Amino acid sequence: MSRDPSLNGMIYFESVARNGRVARAAEELNVSPSAVSQQIKLLEELLGISLFRREKRQLSLTAEGEQLYLATTSAFGILHNARQLISRHRDSHQLIIRVSPSFAIRWLSPKLADFIQKHPEWDLRVDASPDPSNFEREVVDFDIRYGHSSLAGLHCEEVVSDYILPICSPAYRDELRRTCNSPLEMLQKMRLVDSIKAVIQWDNWLARHRITRNTQDTALRFDRSSMAIQQAINGVGVVLESTTLTYDELTSGTLVPLVPEMGAIRFPAYRIVCPSRHHSRKLVQVFINWILQQAEAHESHISRLLNETNTPIYDDPEVFSYLSATKP
Repeated sequence: MSRDPSLNGMIYFESVARNGRVARAAEELNVSPSAVSQQIKLLEELLGISLFRREKRQLSLTAEGEQLYLATTSAFGILHNARQLISRHRDSHQLIIRVSPSFAIRWLSPKLADFIQKHPEWDLRVDASPDPSNFEREVVDFDIRYGHSSLAGLHCEEVVSDYILPICSPAYRDELRRTCNSPLEMLQKMRLVDSIKAVIQWDNWLARHRITRNTQDTALRFDRSSMAIQQAINGVGVVLESTTLTYDELTSGTLVPLVPEMGAIRFPAYRIVCPSRHHSRKLVQVFINWILQQAEAHESHISRLLNETNTPIYDDPEVFSYLSATKP
């Protein structure tokens, strides 16, 4: 059975190939020249090839030796970079997280000042990206992700609940009220603004409330919640969106519930996702505890806001059935 070369053999070979002499490699590696020569001899016997041409006191690589040298320098370079990253990550207060873009911009970013004030020595990097991390290939501590797609083998922890309801500008609501005789007619005539990646879509919401609309009615569709929300702010239609992402606008009155009496659907929307080995890190635990505190305060504010607008909160069994079916 063939055997792979030893790591020592590859280290000795790379040093000899780079220095051109056994004596120089031995000095660099702090071993005897005979130990280096023995390792090269064993490596050549194992591979069944000559790695060096011996010309007087100088060594030069054969074609096979050149090929192996290129491979070893590349591999050692990767290992060196990984070691530096790991060392820097271990010795510093560096935390790298990846977050869904709209959540990063509208919820997390305004709150980070509190965390930075409490931990001024931390080196924090936040990547707002729609793509989940590949934890085996990327240096990322954890993701904060929306939804419940299957994530087998990863630790998942709910952190922020969401409340979904039809939201629009006060001017658009007032226009509908002037031209419609009932909330039902308003819902039938409103222009839909769709966040196409949202868990709860307009089709689902309308069907659950037994509201029919003309199939020819136009709708505006966006793949980012922040874009859909902005169109609602602009007064062009009604968005079925999150109080988590529209909290500031709802608080200021820039956006309002269109039909508060129909309530807001509550469901667990955002979660921490990472390998279990990452979750056990102290820095990760500190940040998760902080974000859970922020989420608790946020949920209290949302409950009070919805109560002030006479908007009941309910858990939709169909939503929880869907989430259960898609959990890992």
